[in-house]
Amino acid sequence: MLVSAFAFGGVPQQVVKHIVQTSDIYVSPDLLEEYRTVPEELLAEGKLSSLQWQALVAGIASVVATAKVVYPQREIAICRDPEDDMVLTCCLTARANILVTGDKDLLAITRPNLRQGGLSRLQIVTPRTYVSRP
Repeated sequence: MLVSAFAFGGVPQQVVKHIVQTSDIYVSPDLLEEYRTVPEELLAEGKLSSLQWQALVAGIASVVATAKVVYPQREIAICRDPEDDMVLTCCLTARANILVTGDKDLLAITRPNLRQGGLSRLQIVTPRTYVSRP
């Protein structure tokens, strides 16, 4: 969601601003590594302009500066995209109760699979769903 928020704006950007002001944000070393490499990859692939890249790098840096780093001791393997399991592993370690994402692989995870992974309290919602919550 950070890529959408800072490179393209819109609802994801509104959500990130709200979350930064009202909630604890958690990252893991694996997520930090992804935040370092993804902007460069997107720029090299021509998916971002240099202006979007600058906004993305600055935005990620500002969010990470306020985040708490957790160090997972247990890996989770329940997502249909194994690369997304690092997000769930971070959520488990942080004891998160909500994950806001536009990632279809994460959004497709069923409640039984979340329970199986020890994430029974985790809700996975889209940015649009998050902003429409009471």
